[in-house]
Amino acid sequence: MSTDSFLNLKTAQLRLIAAVADHGQLQMAAAELAMTQPAASRMLAEIEKAVQAPLFQRSPRGMVPTLIGRVLARRARAMLQEMRDMAREVEELREGRGGLVRVGAVTGPALGYLVPAIRQVKAASPEVEITVEVAPSVQLLRDLAAGHLDFALARLLPEFDSKEFDLLPARDEIVALLVRRDHPLSRAPRVSLPELAQYEWVMQERGAPIRQAMEDAFGEAGRPLPRNIINSSSLLLMIALLSQTNAIAPMAEEVAALIIDEPVGAGFAVLALDRQIRVSPYFLLCTRGRVLSPVANRLRMLVQAELSGRG
Repeated sequence: MSTDSFLNLKTAQLRLIAAVADHGQLQMAAAELAMTQPAASRMLAEIEKAVQAPLFQRSPRGMVPTLIGRVLARRARAMLQEMRDMAREVEELREGRGGLVRVGAVTGPALGYLVPAIRQVKAASPEVEITVEVAPSVQLLRDLAAGHLDFALARLLPEFDSKEFDLLPARDEIVALLVRRDHPLSRAPRVSLPELAQYEWVMQERGAPIRQAMEDAFGEAGRPLPRNIINSSSLLLMIALLSQTNAIAPMAEEVAALIIDEPVGAGFAVLALDRQIRVSPYFLLCTRGRVLSPVANRLRMLVQAELSGRG
């Protein structure tokens, strides 16, 4: 297939390639694009004829992209996102608005570094619209790869190809153990993990970075993870349980500081643990080759400055 033939691919064809790759089902892709399944099947056949290669293999798991299909799907997503960004920027210029930034972060960095950077942008440009997604790294990386985020503060997970991202090392997260202010150990000068094993715990589910850090810390202390655990990623539920019981909740240091310091000062304390527990490092990530809008780039540079300034 010649270069000119690739340039002749239509937007609808690019959308179909991306949708089939995302859903793994032609029927679901057709529904997303408001097409009938036969029409989608014909269009896919036309694309494969033009490319002179199959783009998808049918399997019990659905439609799996071939090597060429993966390349076209990745490029199609990027081109479609650029077209959406182009339309958005033109609309913003036409309406005189300041622009839109979409950014994601895991909870600790969101509070510690993203919030101060956002305050600086909004102080200078109140009209800028900023959307913040606080979620686990796996969701942030998916949204970043799909073009839904301008950049993210997240951990780079093994199931994602690092070559798809421009990344800057940020830092480790430090774990704090939060309890209610009247907890029996809240005023202890120093506590050890074995002392804490008898208490109820509220933790994120297995596989979450802070949960894994706690499992590793108990293992290094020669103790199994406590058996009395409530699994939840809800900060509000954690606070509710801690306020009514002697439970312990591990969380990012920045999150704990927000809860116990003024102006919130919510009646909680951080245990003086005899060791420092660190979570695997996170990064400042952008999709490789993506051109950020001026306001998105300004926010990214401010986040980077926050990270460097407190390094």
